[in-house]
Amino acid sequence: MSIPKEPRQLMINLMYLVLTALLALNVSAEVMNAFVTIDTSLKETAATTDSALDDQQKALSKLLAEDSKKDFRALEPGIKDIRKIVADFNTYINDIKGKLIDGAGDKNGVEDDGDYKIDKKSGLRMMKGKKNKDVTTRLLAEDPLGDELEARIKQTKEDLIASYTKTLNNPELAAAAGYRTEAGKIDQAAIDADIAGFANNISLGIDEDWASKTDKKSWKEYRFKQMPVLPATTLLTTYQADAKNAEALAVGKLAEKAGGKEIVFDKFFPVINAKKAYIIKGEKFEADISLGAYSSDIKPENIKLTVNGTPVRMGEDGVASYSSTASSTGSKKLKLAAQVTNPLTGEVSNEISEFEYEVGVRSATVSADKMNVFYIGVDNPVSVVVAGANSNEVKVNGSGAGLRVKGGGGKYTATVSSPGEATITVSGGGLPSTPFTFRAKRIPDPVARLSKSSGGSMGNGEFKAQGGVGAFLDNFDFDANCKIQGFNLVYVAKRQDPVESINNGPRYNDKSKRLVNSAKPGDIYYFDNVKARCPGDTAGRPINSMVFKIK
Repeated sequence: MSIPKEPRQLMINLMYLVLTALLALNVSAEVMNAFVTIDTSLKETAATTDSALDDQQKALSKLLAEDSKKDFRALEPGIKDIRKIVADFNTYINDIKGKLIDGAGDKNGVEDDGDYKIDKKSGLRMMKGKKNKDVTTRLLAEDPLGDELEARIKQTKEDLIASYTKTLNNPELAAAAGYRTEAGKIDQAAIDADIAGFANNISLGIDEDWASKTDKKSWKEYRFKQMPVLPATTLLTTYQADAKNAEALAVGKLAEKAGGKEIVFDKFFPVINAKKAYIIKGEKFEADISLGAYSSDIKPENIKLTVNGTPVRMGEDGVASYSSTASSTGSKKLKLAAQVTNPLTGEVSNEISEFEYEVGVRSATVSADKMNVFYIGVDNPVSVVVAGANSNEVKVNGSGAGLRVKGGGGKYTATVSSPGEATITVSGGGLPSTPFTFRAKRIPDPVARLSKSSGGSMGNGEFKAQGGVGAFLDNFDFDANCKIQGFNLVYVAKRQDPVESINNGPRYNDKSKRLVNSAKPGDIYYFDNVKARCPGDTAGRPINSMVFKIK
């Protein structure tokens, strides 16, 4: 997709980049606050845009009531259809948000006050389940709802383009709007170029090249698997913002055909798009500052912006750049002020807003990808993340319990050779040596079974069909196989003395086979002194005994 030229779209795209960058960080309280700030800013922008569109639509309706504008009246149903498409999409997205918020909240079937609480530190109204990843993963990464969302985003974009195309291809409107060749015929090439320009400036859609960026099997897993609820709802808000921007673009272009384009400043506010909402001491804080619901008709000379009282220069694209080096840690605030002069009326409007960001120090997280222990004899996958540091700068070392660590790029494999305490030490990228302690344990005892049974009644034919004893690791997440080293088989027939066979290995030896083939209803078989050996074991370990009665 080409880079959009609409200033409002550029603003939305910058916010989307901020969101994507924040998702790569540890989800700390400060980052969560940043998501609330972004989500609120996007919603306020959408509300301002909606109000301006309402006014524009009313002004256009009044204009089209004039007889001189009757050939442009096909614009009204087209604009209504486009606005309905976006309204339906917003309702659909809000319903998904409600399911996520309630699913991570009080689970009473509706989104209500019971799903929220006031954060004591920030004073923000926060979702109770803001960090819940299970709800997002289940609803959007595993259930069909994620596929439905992907299809709805694509379909909404197609519907917007189709509606815009249908409106422009109305013969009377095309002729009145000046789509004519020198010979006086309808200039279809000019209409198609207008449609293509509109389509190229719509950012609503999915990342078509997502598969090249991940090993996930589907777009829904790539976007939502293991994503906390708060970032997920903010991401959904960006799709709504993209749809609202497409609506504003379409309505503006269509209204302009009839000369109904006008600049309305009923409400506006400064917007700051920070490259990072959480930075490290010594780094630069960088941000782009612009106006919410910005119009391309606004010239830089009509806008005055200040940050903490210092003027910042507005560019031709309606964006001002700001940077400041962090010299201390803690919460920082930027007070923004905007003064805009309406170029049509000369009216001057003033608004202020505030942006807060956090300056911290580097921290690291080390997590065993499967559980909080390392098992002897298997590869233990480990993730290492150092906030604000390039993964290539990070150094990872292991000690204790025979620990060895290999890998890179944030993904490592740990192996241990003895039980006890193992320590992974992380350093580099500005982070001092930081230890993380794990427990090293043997693989859990496997379960001895014949087929799927560890004892009890078994049919004569099924019992004779078994070739030996197997060792099974139930509910163990690692790729490990244990083997039976041996067992004692004791055969007790009705009213006869027991007969024992000492069996080496998992499969029956000749004597054990003869005893098993003698089975008849009422006979009892004992499997005692069962031993198994698992990866990492220096010797066999005793496991469960089994008793079978033949039926």
